Amino acid sequence: MPSIQGLNTLRARSYIFRLPFFTRAILLGIACFWLASLPGFWDVRVWGSLIPDKISFATGYRLNTFPLVHLNFIHALLNAIALTPLMERFESEYGTLTTLALFFGRMHNNLSLDSYAVSLTESALTTIPAILYLFIEIAILRANHAVMGASMWVFLLLGMEAIRTYKSNPYLVIGTYHLPTWTTPLLMIIVVAALMPSTSLLGHLCGVSVGYIAGLGYVKLFAPPEWALRWIESRLNLLAILPHYVSVDQKTYGRFGVLPTTNRVAGSAPTELVGGSS
Repeated sequence: MPSIQGLNTLRARSYIFRLPFFTRAILLGIACFWLASLPGFWDVRVWGSLIPDKISFATGYRLNTFPLVHLNFIHALLNAIALTPLMERFESEYGTLTTLALFFGRMHNNLSLDSYAVSLTESALTTIPAILYLFIEIAILRANHAVMGASMWVFLLLGMEAIRTYKSNPYLVIGTYHLPTWTTPLLMIIVVAALMPSTSLLGHLCGVSVGYIAGLGYVKLFAPPEWALRWIESRLNLLAILPHYVSVDQKTYGRFGVLPTTNRVAGSAPTELVGGSS
């Protein structure tokens, strides 16, 4: 009879092998940037972190690269472990192309189907919290603290999940206390700040704030239209050429699917991030 440890190992391996395409790519990117940051290779932290006084037109890439850059191996490992289930859930629900567009670019309409392209400089769920951080850090605090790491993504996705949970289960009961479930990411931010003082409290707060807004449905304005995603998928035959790719029309947990923990009507589309059809 297999041991419990063996079962857990098999389940972990099975879960890792089922990770969707974009989630795998993000984890690979984090690993590659960490390897590149080893002594004697490349000072990735100076190049890619979000440093307020280093932001200019020429260095705008920092708004997208900072979540992939980490201080050290432990920082990268902890963020990767925390990010994996959240990003996997997001991609499995909304599809690979939608996730790519919202975290690393959005669709531009240049008046023809052939001119649709993904821009790597306008990613709502990455640049909006980054710009919010820069505004507060520069205009209000008059400071210049650099931030890096995927924890801003982690708390953004936790904020989305907290708003979704709040709609079906408004309160978390702890003894005689009834805490609104939407506050759970804030409690986690406080715990992380207490345990790891070197983390960016402001960066985490910016991430969870945008996550709350996304959970309420406002970020759907940045989501690419469904018909454009379908056209790209069919034109490039992405389902055939990309392993573990999640289609726009994925029925089980895809953009038009239903997650087991939600109360959505079967066959209905998630409303938080679905873009327009035109």
